[in-house]
Amino acid sequence: MTKQITEIAEIDWEQWQPEQTATLLFVVQNNHILLIEKKRGLGAGNINGPGGKVDPGETPLECAIRETQEELLITPGGVHFAAELLFHAYDFPRIHAFAYIADHFTGIPRETEEAVPIWYPIDAIPFNKMWEDDQYWLPRVLKGETLRGKFTFQGESLVDYLIEPIKA
Repeated sequence: MTKQITEIAEIDWEQWQPEQTATLLFVVQNNHILLIEKKRGLGAGNINGPGGKVDPGETPLECAIRETQEELLITPGGVHFAAELLFHAYDFPRIHAFAYIADHFTGIPRETEEAVPIWYPIDAIPFNKMWEDDQYWLPRVLKGETLRGKFTFQGESLVDYLIEPIKA
């Protein structure tokens, strides 16, 4: 029987340990955001930013840049930290993610074995095709906020969340 999660308050976040550390990176230019249709792995079929698991000895920033290079064949520039995201579930890995925003890139975004690049206007992000949590934190970081979010999931359904600003 799968253990049910109900609220953020039920998790002992002081003792919480992730099973994976991962990254996301969003390129933003001219009021558009570069997203991907993920072709494989966790969330395959969803729209998201490029990203993936942090390799041993690699920083989250290095991972975000490497994953974007691998998934879209571009090198992001002007990259800055935007959010720390903690994802808790009993039916998929607990993930500690770091999200970044880039304001430019070199190269031409191209489809790879992992991802199809798609530009969207900032005011038309397809949240209905993304992980449910994205609609709560992504618009805020796109407006310049730096955030820390905690999210609980049951399957691919968001159960509860708490988002707080990170003080500079």
